[in-house]
Amino acid sequence: MLRPILLSLAFTLPTAALSLTCGNTSAGFNAWKSQFAAQAKASGVKSRGLKALAGAKYATATIKADRNQKSFKLTLDRFMEIRGANTIVAQGRKRKAKNASFYNSLEKSYGVPAGVLIAIHGMETGFGGFMGNSSVVSAITTLAYDCRRTDFFQPHAMAALKLVDQGTITGATKGAKHGELGHTQFLPGNALRYGRDGNGDGRVDLYNVVDAMASTANFLRKKGWQPGKGYQKGQANFRVIQEWNAAGVYQQAIAIMAAKIDR
Repeated sequence: MLRPILLSLAFTLPTAALSLTCGNTSAGFNAWKSQFAAQAKASGVKSRGLKALAGAKYATATIKADRNQKSFKLTLDRFMEIRGANTIVAQGRKRKAKNASFYNSLEKSYGVPAGVLIAIHGMETGFGGFMGNSSVVSAITTLAYDCRRTDFFQPHAMAALKLVDQGTITGATKGAKHGELGHTQFLPGNALRYGRDGNGDGRVDLYNVVDAMASTANFLRKKGWQPGKGYQKGQANFRVIQEWNAAGVYQQAIAIMAAKIDR
């Protein structure tokens, strides 16, 4: 399985400051949920979102994963080896050739070349082969409660509840250990802001590859992607790849694989 790294992407919701009592064990989680529910209701979260919050469980596996992130410490070569870069490139070229018109339409609409989107898709979930087995709502609310990075995760937790209200996800939706969801592992706040209905069925479904690819392209474009500009380290669009993930080895790997796929 290709283990997704946490997407370190800033997201801010227009809500009151989220000053809640955090904790480092499960002991205070239910009390925190009650506090968060009051703020969620004040922020416009409806019954479905509140019900999903009420059903959220403290995600011990999420906390364990959050304390054990090692990819940031790997060399680029080792990182690419572990993440199966050669396989991603080989499969990515086949996917591009098989779906050329689809990727051409995305580049026409958003300016992002196929190689970048395909490399991200391959890196995050092995082209949808494994999109996670953790409850999105439980994972993201656990991280919002945890004292380590409450300010970062609380807006994403609020967004997850709004996604439930919208019908984009449910309280049972599965994703990665940090609450990332779909083919390219959007954090809930980014799914809410950048999600796009790529297949025209009237809803955003990041577990549908067409919607996921359109949403990923939209994210990159909104973050400043310049059509026709380079994306290798030191070039204009590399900065945008850095917006997708905080790990330097991840950023460089995406750029390198994308160039090989686009060859």
